[in-house]
Amino acid sequence: MDESYVKLRVDKHVGYIEFFHPNRNSMPSDVLALLAKTITEAGNDNDINVIVLKSGGNRTFCAGASFNEVISIENPETGTLFFSGFANVINAIRKCPKLIIGRIQGKTVGGGVGLAAATDYCLATKYASIRLSELSIGIGPFVIEPVVTRKIGLPAMSQMTIDAETFFSAEFAKEKGLYADVFETSEELDEAVEILATKLASYNPEALAEMKTVFWKGTDHWDTLLTERAKISGKLVLSKFTKKTLKRFR
Repeated sequence: MDESYVKLRVDKHVGYIEFFHPNRNSMPSDVLALLAKTITEAGNDNDINVIVLKSGGNRTFCAGASFNEVISIENPETGTLFFSGFANVINAIRKCPKLIIGRIQGKTVGGGVGLAAATDYCLATKYASIRLSELSIGIGPFVIEPVVTRKIGLPAMSQMTIDAETFFSAEFAKEKGLYADVFETSEELDEAVEILATKLASYNPEALAEMKTVFWKGTDHWDTLLTERAKISGKLVLSKFTKKTLKRFR
């Protein structure tokens, strides 16, 4: 059985950060913590001018939170700590002084949509449909809502949240501004990502850092905001409704 990982590869001043989990790239706490740490370290590496965020595998970018870990939550403190995992990754991306390109090769759900939305520029394949499924299991996309709303707007975020059992197409995501472009194949996606990343890496790093600050203006309070949102999810995951619903996934 394949093991989960987060790894960083540097090539021509581009830092390629790749994460993987054998269960459709779902994200347990340890992978989330390592991902946040790796993004922060890459942001501080003077040999890296731009970052690409990607996942292993072919058809799923990220299945969201690890249900195995969600099911095991037994108190609000543990729940808050778990849901803070995605908050910490989003904030690491937000604070990173390097522009981050998202490479989305397949379906992405829940927290995975948050990761895609947090990148500064996102490219995808036609297979990269998106879903916010949280309401259907008794919680909500509270932690990722600010970053998703920031990228696609409140009407689209609300539509996806309410229609929680529907996968929205990659073209929908492009139309709403989550994806800058959509490609037929992973090979075409990788070529476009490499061309863009190489081009950006040749630009003035100081200018890129200043633009990153501009892009994220008005989000300085997110350390507090996303922690507060994690508390909401940490409480709701203990509700009778959610516990009953999650039993289906055992």
